[in-house]
Amino acid sequence: VKSANVRIRPGGILQVDVTPRIPVAVWRHADGISIVDAGGAHVAAIASRMAFPQLPLIVGEGAARHVPEALNLLRIAGALGERVRGIVRMGNRRWDVVLDRDQRIMLPESGAQAALERVIAPERAEDVLTRDVARVDLRIPERPTIRMTDDAIETWWQIRQKTDE
Repeated sequence: VKSANVRIRPGGILQVDVTPRIPVAVWRHADGISIVDAGGAHVAAIASRMAFPQLPLIVGEGAARHVPEALNLLRIAGALGERVRGIVRMGNRRWDVVLDRDQRIMLPESGAQAALERVIAPERAEDVLTRDVARVDLRIPERPTIRMTDDAIETWWQIRQKTDE
C-alpha cells in the first residue's frame, strides 16, 4: 500500500481510500525475489521471476534503492532489443547490463548513462555485440576494454601461430 486515507462519512460510514504500489521491476536479491515500485519500495515477494515476465529484472544488493537509475539504463539498453536480460548492481556502487550469450556491459560508477550510450551507437552501426565479445568494460572511461570469448581468443592464437610459421 502506497498510501491510505481514512475518514468517516456522514451517517457514520467509514471510508478507506487505498492507493496501491505499482510494481515496475523484479528484484532478485540474497533473500529471494520481489517486485518493487518506482521508488524501490517492496511491493510483494514472488516465487518466480516468471510471475512477472513483462517487468525488467534488476539484481543485487542495494539495487532496489536505485530503481530510477536502473530503469533509465534499461530504457537506453532497450535499443539492443530482446538481447537484454537484466541489470546487476555490482558492489552496491555501479551497474552491469547483462545480455544474452553471457555478455556484459560493465558500466562506471559515475556517468553510466553516457557510457552505455557510447556502446549503443557503434552497436547500431557495426553490430559489435553480435561478435565474439564477452565483456565491454567501461569502468575506466579513458580506457574502454573489450574482452573476447574464450573461443575467439583460441581462434586468434591459432591464426597467429600459422602466420608466424
